[in-house]
Amino acid sequence: MEKNWKLKGRVVSGAMKASFFTQLDWVQEQCMEKLGFRPYPGTLNLELSEEGLQVMEALQQEEGVSLIPPDPEFCAAEALPLLVGTISGAIIMPAEDVRIHGKSIVEVLASEGLRDALDLHDGDLVTIIVSRPG
Repeated sequence: MEKNWKLKGRVVSGAMKASFFTQLDWVQEQCMEKLGFRPYPGTLNLELSEEGLQVMEALQQEEGVSLIPPDPEFCAAEALPLLVGTISGAIIMPAEDVRIHGKSIVEVLASEGLRDALDLHDGDLVTIIVSRPG
């Protein structure tokens, strides 16, 4: 039986650092191996609603997929696999000590650019359904 979690938030611009991270060879390889897709350069940033924050707190208790760097200069991250429509993706959660966003912003990694694929713009309200085994 699957649990479905609704994560609601508004599209916001990020710090433009995820495109570097998502293009690293080890990130590309581990995403393919562990998540089943190669990530598009960059992430979709969502500023969560109050309800979305509560859902995210619950999701953080779920078991994720670890992305572990071969070089200690880079940080590890946890990923929670999901589908955005038919697009494979994951919520990416960098290690606490390097997180640049507050708790209200989540980053969604996907196999394609979600802004273009879904015609999203800053300020658009989005609901992502996260399906987890359970």
